[in-house]
Order: sequence, then structure tokens, then C-alpha cells
Amino acid sequence: MDFQLTEEQLMIQKVVRDFAQKELAPIAGELDEKGEFPHEITSKMAEMGLFGLPFSEEYGGSGAGYLSYAIAVEEISRACASTGITYAAHCSIGTGPIYLFGTEEQKKKWVPLCASGKAFAAFGLTEPNAGSDAGGTQTTAVLEGDEWVLNGSKCFITNVGVGKVAVITAVTDRSKGTRGISSFIVPTDTPGFSVGQPYDKMGLKASDTREIILENVRIPKENLLGNQDEGFKQFLVALDGGRISIGALSVGIAQACLDAALKYAKEREQFGQPISKFQAIQFKLADMKMKTELARLMVYKAAWLKDQGQPFSMEAAIGKLYASETCMQNASEAVQIHGGYGYMKEYPVERYLRDAKLMEIGEGTSEVQRLVIARLLGC
Repeated sequence: MDFQLTEEQLMIQKVVRDFAQKELAPIAGELDEKGEFPHEITSKMAEMGLFGLPFSEEYGGSGAGYLSYAIAVEEISRACASTGITYAAHCSIGTGPIYLFGTEEQKKKWVPLCASGKAFAAFGLTEPNAGSDAGGTQTTAVLEGDEWVLNGSKCFITNVGVGKVAVITAVTDRSKGTRGISSFIVPTDTPGFSVGQPYDKMGLKASDTREIILENVRIPKENLLGNQDEGFKQFLVALDGGRISIGALSVGIAQACLDAALKYAKEREQFGQPISKFQAIQFKLADMKMKTELARLMVYKAAWLKDQGQPFSMEAAIGKLYASETCMQNASEAVQIHGGYGYMKEYPVERYLRDAKLMEIGEGTSEVQRLVIARLLGC
């Protein structure tokens, strides 16, 4: 059993960490305050080839693998979670379904564009009445001649306001229940495809999150992704990869919380000594370190299994669940260690706390992860 990263993975970790800490971390607070999408940063990430890490060279990627990609997500998110979720959503659930289920023609058309960072991708699954119950999709797709006609709406969709393509799930046979849902590749400039204004969110404020409105959106019959009525099965697979992404994002935030809390505890003096000398603070920091390391190991294991072509659904669910809850706990403890200053925007920990909460919601809530784990246990 070897826990050592390869030379390539260590190099990716170092390069991304240096970039994130030098160029992204100093402006993360400003991006959050203004709610600005990080166009300049994502352009630099594209130049570095980061968007192509999990995809094969055949389709414009670098073939570095999912573990390398998860490491990059972690390091970007450690500096700025808004940029981290932009990156993660684009690669895992935006481009991922096309890469996994697309025809050769579809993959050659879209994956190289997305892997190069020239086109952002979004995943249109969630609806106002179909969140955790994604099988309750109301959006419809009707085949008329050689075109599919889509009608409906999606909510909480990351990157769609800056994206060029979206994978949309829609009901193609209501009588089949979840077995009557299909997926479609929809260019965002298709007539009838529109997006709402950016949501005013609690955290991750520099990421683009909007509603999608589909009004008689006509796309070629060839834009069906994979086989008809297999959309539900497809997005379950895509979400497994997405859970690794959110797990890695969570580890990045958790590590940032530990970094900030440790630094502050060594500098802040009370009762004649740094507060890091008090056992109450030491125990908090020790627990934060322990949980962060355990979360990282589980997320990396899930990513490694995916790279090996082995089943990883259980590990992805455990990793996402544990990492997201660790992330939230670390953020709360970091604020507590900072005391009153932790509540002020002058320090980054208040942003970490706001950003952390979505980790327990996105890509399946903590409750859904526990259901997934229980079902995989055979319950």
C-alpha cells in the first residue's frame, strides 16, 4: 500500500499551489465582496492546462487523471472556493457527461473546447421541485421530426451564465418514471434558451449561479446524449465524479481554515501568552488537523479508484460526506478561535464559513450521502 503521490502529481500540486497562493488568494476577498466572476484567473488556469487534467489527450486533455484533478481542485479551493467550484463544476458535471457518454462526434466537438478552457460547461439537473429527488424532473423533451423540443426550467446551475454548452436532463417518457429521463447537449446560444440574473448567495459569491429557462428550445436529434431514457443512470454516474470534486473542494476550504486558525492562534496573545499555548485551543487545532487529513485520504482514495477503473461510488459518497462536514466544522472552529475578529470581513474565516455551507448541500446533501451509503451497504 503506497500513499506517495507520483512525481507528476507532486509537480501539479506544487505548480497549482504556487499559482493559487500567489495570484488567487490575495484577490479572493475582493472577488467575493464584488461578486465578480474570475475571468482573468480562469484564463490563466486555461493557459496552465488545468481544465484538461481529467481528460485524455485524444480529446484535448493532458491525461493526468482524476487524482491529479482532485489535487488541483483542492489547491484552487484553498485559495478561493468560488473559483474552486467554478473549476469543479465545469470539469466534473459539465464536461464529464459528454466525455463519458457522448458519441465520438459529440466528444470531438465539445470536449477539446472545454478541456482547453475556451468553453465553459454547465449541468442542468436541479429544478425548483426536483432537488434531492432528481427523478422528479418536470422539464420535457419531445421529438418533432429531426429535432428535440425542450421546455422547462432549471435552478442553481453553476457556470451557465458564462458557459457555451449545458447538459440538460428532461423527461422523454413520463410513463417510465426515472427510466424515462434523457440527457441532451444544448448550446447556450440556442433560441429559447435563456438564463436569469445571478443569484444573490450567502457564499461562493464570485461563482456564476443562475436559473435556466427553456422555451421551445429546438436542438438536432443528434444532440441526445447517449441512449434515450438513460439520463437518470447517466447523471448518477456523473454525480459520483462530482462528489469527488466537492470532496476535494471541501478539503481545500478545511485546510485554509486550519492554516488561518493556526496562524492567528500563534499571533494572538491573551493572559500573557499566545492563545496557541492554551490546551483548549490546541485541542481544536488538533481536531481540525486530524479531520482534514482523514477527509483528504478518503477523497484521494475515491479519485484513485476512479483512475484505476474500479468501483468508487461508496468511497465518493463517504469522502464527500466526511469532507463537507469536516469543512463546515473547521470553518466554525476557525471563527471561534478568532473570536470577535472572526466575525469581521477583515479576516478570511468569515468567508470560509459562508462558503463551507454549500459543501453539505451541493452534489447531494449530507442526508442523501447517508442514504447512498446505506443503499450500497444493501440496506
